[in-house]
Amino acid sequence: MTLTARTIQREYPERPVVGIGAVILDAGKVVLVKRRYEPLAGHWSLPGGAVELGETLTAGVAREMLEETGLDVEVGPVIEVFDRITVDEGRRVRYHYVLVDYLCRPVGGALRAGGDVDAAVLADPADLAGYHLTAKATAVIHRALELAREAPRAVR
Repeated sequence: MTLTARTIQREYPERPVVGIGAVILDAGKVVLVKRRYEPLAGHWSLPGGAVELGETLTAGVAREMLEETGLDVEVGPVIEVFDRITVDEGRRVRYHYVLVDYLCRPVGGALRAGGDVDAAVLADPADLAGYHLTAKATAVIHRALELAREAPRAVR
């Protein structure tokens, strides 16, 4: 049996789960998704998921973006690497993710909610406060916008 992201014990794990995410930029706007499952169920966030066994980080990003947003993406540079650790009332680790977020651009597909999300939108960065993102997600988006300005995408 092949181990997949679906069979990894994410809640109360034995070890950290490697997660990948993306800031997908399109015409100055960013793709946000509303999470269907914990952690962050019902909240807006960046699209992403867990790396599957035998999958590279960039292949995982491309797969997760297609599954969750319907977009084929060009995977660009790493924006940031960080951990997200959530503990319960008894101080037991409920979730522990090591997250690697990438700057991505759509190269095909059409934006739609899929996979582990209930909604997907293209949001203006000036309107992020209305989505009640975590402080970390907002910081990652702002860093992605800086990266995009420093190294704009070549015209094809």
